[in-house]
Amino acid sequence: MGRQWSLEESVVVDAAPEAVYRLVANLPDMGRWSPECRRVWVRRPPVRTGSRFVGLNRRGPFVWFTTGRVTAAREGEEFTFDVGVFGLPIARWGYRFAAEGTGTRVTESWQDLRTGRGARLAELLGTVFAGTSPERRIAVNRSGMRTTLTRIATAAASSSL
Repeated sequence: MGRQWSLEESVVVDAAPEAVYRLVANLPDMGRWSPECRRVWVRRPPVRTGSRFVGLNRRGPFVWFTTGRVTAAREGEEFTFDVGVFGLPIARWGYRFAAEGTGTRVTESWQDLRTGRGARLAELLGTVFAGTSPERRIAVNRSGMRTTLTRIATAAASSSL
């Protein structure tokens, strides 16, 4: 079986698309949702297309920083950002929001950008700093995405958005 380069998970959240979007697009709160992300610093708030940020991540004993740039920020529709390390592209993360019944279907996506020139170095850095080989990344991300979406759904349902 070949390497999997992308992944999607989704959940229906009991809130309007715009409200769920605001939870996700508030990047400093990403550490509340993601099991790997601990903190995000946005260079020049508010967050919008083109915004740059730095993320502090941790999984077990492994700690690493990433740099990111928001590539799409359309309220109630889509929020997407690319992350990298040392100038090397690593991944594209995205969230799509679609009304479903009285709630919102939130789909989180991940795309591996470690291709082309620098890919082997980016993979090595991921193994050394994040403790995850390219072969295990899908399983780690799937689990993390499910946790992230569950946390977002719980926060959306328990707050007065």
